[in-house]
Amino acid sequence: MDKADSLKQTPYETSKQQYARYGVDTEKAIQRLGKVSISLNCWQGDDVTGFEGNEGTSAGCMATGSYPGRARNADELRADLELVYKLLPGSHRLSLHASYLETAGKKIDRNEIEPKHFQRWLDWAGQMGIGLDFNQTFFAHTKAASGFTLANYDPAIRQFWIAHAIACRKIGEYMGKHLATPCVTNLWIPDGFKDIPVDRKKSRELLNDSLDKIFSVKFDKNYLLDSLEPKLFGIGAESCTIGSHEFYLGYAIKNNLLLCLDTGHYHPTESVADKISSLLLFLDQILLHVSRPVRWDSDHVVILSDDLLDLAKELVRGDFLDRVHIGLDFFDASINRIAAWVIGARSVLKALLLAMLEPTALLRKFETQADYTSRLAMLEQLKTLPFGAVWDEFCARMNTPAENLWLKEVRDYEAKVTSLRK
Repeated sequence: MDKADSLKQTPYETSKQQYARYGVDTEKAIQRLGKVSISLNCWQGDDVTGFEGNEGTSAGCMATGSYPGRARNADELRADLELVYKLLPGSHRLSLHASYLETAGKKIDRNEIEPKHFQRWLDWAGQMGIGLDFNQTFFAHTKAASGFTLANYDPAIRQFWIAHAIACRKIGEYMGKHLATPCVTNLWIPDGFKDIPVDRKKSRELLNDSLDKIFSVKFDKNYLLDSLEPKLFGIGAESCTIGSHEFYLGYAIKNNLLLCLDTGHYHPTESVADKISSLLLFLDQILLHVSRPVRWDSDHVVILSDDLLDLAKELVRGDFLDRVHIGLDFFDASINRIAAWVIGARSVLKALLLAMLEPTALLRKFETQADYTSRLAMLEQLKTLPFGAVWDEFCARMNTPAENLWLKEVRDYEAKVTSLRK
């Protein structure tokens, strides 16, 4: 190729050739990334408030900041999300919490919720062509004020929350059947002790019994996938979390359920990426909640960090993408909420693309041959390849604004819509 021809090349064509020298097919990477679906967290748009009109958030679920424009009702939240999906390359999902029901002003307690209270969400999702996931809401309720729900000593309170969990599973199955895509229904509870407990065993026996009752009710796994989400500790539960990683890991393996790994729910020195290959030897599927724990579970907007890259590489290198459900789980009220969604989701997609642009087979060959020198050298060489041009090409093919253009659409929407909300 002469100099004149090289000047005519697009940045993507140049990048494609450079990756090809390492045996990487950028076209295959683009096609593969286009099949990835991320579940956006509805609670980013309204600061985890929900639409019940009740006590507000609790048990450590707090969005900090007072940036104007929070969605005040489901219609506003759906409108905001429509812009987000427009700005994301690919086809994605939405993860709803039970507290985002719509009841036309009628008070419906959580043990009484039904699919009909989410029908408008279902109709909208069908029109948008997206799947729905679902989460039980065990916080922001008078029967959660003590900090204990499914592990509460009071059998009446436990039964209330058991009924809530079963109702949510029924809703999840209905969503999956209605939209013809399995709904991942995730269970997280805030139960735990602020100070050192005397009887951890009793609390975990109560939780185990509650879960047995919840999952004794069977639903079609073609439409509902049940997940359990552990936590290291919570605000007000610093000394003992009943639903710990070890507890839910054992329960999930015993009962063939999904385990949710939230990247903010572990010790700062733990690698969540390191857990994935171990879990998937014993579980069919897992749920991954992607957050950014600046100081433990602080739920900052996801960025293209080393931790995120490690997660993405583990998913791609292990060929786990078909067995891992990826969702966002952050809520930042200090910046434009729509921009936060877009930045977080695009960061996850970029990390996956970078992982897909690795010559995995060659790197694995070096490792198998104990040629760790070549492995390290190549991993460092890959860092300087023109990944950005491949990302821009992916966005263009998905008819999505490039990296330097999407923010303008958010600012225009802010000026015309969200800034007018009081």
